[in-house]
Amino acid sequence: MTSVEGTLPASLGIRGRGAQTLRAMSARDWAALSVTAVLFGVLFAQPFVTLVRDWWTVPEDGHGLLLAPVALWMAWQAGIVADATPNRGVGLIVLVFAVFLRCAAGLAAELFTMRASMVMALAGLTIYQYGWRQLRHLWLPFVLLALSIPLPELVIQALALPLQFRASRFGARLLELRNVPVALTGNVIRLPGRELFVTEACSGLRSLTALISLAVLMSAMFLRTTPGRVFLVLLAIPIAIFVNGIRVFLTGFLVYYVSPELGTGFMHETEGWLLFLVSLAVLGLVLQVVIRAERRGQRWVRERGTESDDQV
Repeated sequence: MTSVEGTLPASLGIRGRGAQTLRAMSARDWAALSVTAVLFGVLFAQPFVTLVRDWWTVPEDGHGLLLAPVALWMAWQAGIVADATPNRGVGLIVLVFAVFLRCAAGLAAELFTMRASMVMALAGLTIYQYGWRQLRHLWLPFVLLALSIPLPELVIQALALPLQFRASRFGARLLELRNVPVALTGNVIRLPGRELFVTEACSGLRSLTALISLAVLMSAMFLRTTPGRVFLVLLAIPIAIFVNGIRVFLTGFLVYYVSPELGTGFMHETEGWLLFLVSLAVLGLVLQVVIRAERRGQRWVRERGTESDDQV
C-alpha cells in the first residue's frame, strides 16, 4: 500500500470513508459543522468567488477547474482516520493566523494571499478537529487545492519573461535547422514579411503549471517512492519547456510555408492544446518507466533479503 492510503479512490483498492463519517456524526456534530460552514462561507466568500471566476475566464488558471473537484473528491474518499485525535491548540493557532491573513490581504486587495488563507483555514480546522495525523492523511487533496490557486502577478511576470526568451531561442534555432530565414530579437522572431511575438500566453507558463499539477496527481496515485515522485514532478518542467519550444517552431514553420493566418486565432489555440496533450502523453510514458523502475527496485530488495536469510 502506498503512503497516500486513504486519499485514493476505491477503484484503486482503497475504500472511501466519507459517507461512513457523515453517518457517524451526532446532532451536535452536525450543528457545529453547520455553524463552521456558515462562518467560513461569510469570511471567504469574496476570495472563493473571484477564484472560481478566474478558473472559468482566465486560460492560464483553468487547471483549477480540474484540481479543486478532484481534491474534494479524494478528501471525501479518504474519510477520517480511525485514531484521529484533536489538537485544539495548534489548530486554533493556524486558524487564527489564516483569518488574520485573510483580513490583511483583503485590506491590501492581494488575491493570492486571500485565496491561500482559505486552504490554511481548512488545514487549521482539520488539525483542530482531528489532529496532525488526519492532515497527513489528506496531504494530497491539500496539495492539489494549493496548486489550483493562481500564482501572484509578480511571480507570473518573473517566470513568464525568461520562458518567453527560452521558447523564442529554441523555436528560432529549430526554424534555422529547417532553412527558414529568421532573425531573433528578444522574444520577437522575424520572418520574411512577418513577425512572431512570443507573448506571455505563449511562454509555456500555462502548460507548465498544469503539467506540474498533473504530475503531482499522477505521482501520488501511481508511484510508491519519494524519489520516483520527485523525479516525475521535476521532469514535468523540461517537458513543458521543450514542447512549448516545438509549438513556437511549428507556428513559425506554418506561417512561413503555409499561411500567416495560422499564427493567430483558432488554429493557433488548437495547436497549443494539441501540443499540451503531447506533453501529457510524454509525461505518461515517463510515468510508466518510473513504475517499472520501482518494481524492479522492489524485486531487487526482496531478492537481497532472501539471500541474506539463506546465508543466515
